[in-house]
Amino acid sequence: MPIATVPQTAPIGATDAELVQRALARDEMAVRAIIKANNRRLYRLARGILRNDGEAEDVVQETYVRAFTHLADFRGDSSLSTWLSRIAMNEALGRLRRERLSIELSSLPQGALEAQIIQFPQMSATDDPEKSMAQREIQHVVEGAIDELPEPFRIVFITRVVEGMNVEETAEILDLKPETVKTRLHRARGMLRDNVEKKIGPIMMEAFPFAGRRCDRLTEAVLKRLGYA
Repeated sequence: MPIATVPQTAPIGATDAELVQRALARDEMAVRAIIKANNRRLYRLARGILRNDGEAEDVVQETYVRAFTHLADFRGDSSLSTWLSRIAMNEALGRLRRERLSIELSSLPQGALEAQIIQFPQMSATDDPEKSMAQREIQHVVEGAIDELPEPFRIVFITRVVEGMNVEETAEILDLKPETVKTRLHRARGMLRDNVEKKIGPIMMEAFPFAGRRCDRLTEAVLKRLGYA
């Protein structure tokens, strides 16, 4: 049976199932809505694993290309956001494993494996006029401290605290027991508490931003790869 033509209107308030059906019918507005709704989460998850801005953006692009190429496989057993998150996690972890296999640790210069403060592109006043220099400095402290967490604790911390997912969703994405998620989060908080956590408060949610022109640029790149004008 041929797919019915879907009107090209903004899918405000559309459910996952509606967005998927519209995306399968090559509705560009639905594809854009899915991408825009998930960019930040997928970027933060990938960034939490890879600790590299450019690599994380690449992972997000690959995630969308894989997802929209196999969108018919989405069965709705979990939310669309969770399904995309799993794809992003697998892509990021796969890249991390490949990098580790290809690098001879003994050949790295001294200090190359030490965590570094994340350098994000400078934002203009147009991007975020209310963000002060003090906030930027605290943000760098937060990001650097998170980068220094051991990987199993870092990923849980990014997922639960920075991205704000609940225990059950985090456990599902990471394929862990909820009790393990709680334990790792508790330990991650303990590692951060003395250095950062007491000082930053609500600014924690500003870590690893992915909005404005960066979000728009990635959206357009994905749409181009998927063949949209």
